[in-house]
Amino acid sequence: MPRATNAVASRARRKKILKAAKGNFQGRRKLYRTAKETVQKGMAYAYAHRRLKKRDFRRLWIVRINASARLYGLSYSLFMNGLKKAGVVLDRKILADMAIKDKEGFAKLADLASKSMAG
Repeated sequence: MPRATNAVASRARRKKILKAAKGNFQGRRKLYRTAKETVQKGMAYAYAHRRLKKRDFRRLWIVRINASARLYGLSYSLFMNGLKKAGVVLDRKILADMAIKDKEGFAKLADLASKSMAG
C-alpha cells in the first residue's frame, strides 16, 4: 500500500505561514522554518500589545484630562472626585475628547466639579 502524505494540507499549512510572513526581510519571509518562528513571535506580540493598547490609551486620556483640569485650578484626582460627587457619569475617553474639542463644555464640568467639592 502506498504511503499517504496528504500533501495538499501540508502545502496549505506552509503557504499560510509564508503568506503571514510577507513583508519580512530575506529568509524571514522565504524560508519556512524562520518564517514560522517570525510569525509565531509576531502573533505573541500582537496578543500582548492588544492588551497594552488599552493601558496606553487610558494613560493618554488621563494626561489630557489632567492638563485641562489644571487650567481651571483642579488636579486630575480632584476633578474626577468632584464629578463623581456631582453624579456625572462620563468615562475618561469622552472627558479627554471634551478637553480637546469642547473647551466650553469641559469648563462647565470643571466648575461643577469644583462646586461639588466645596459643598
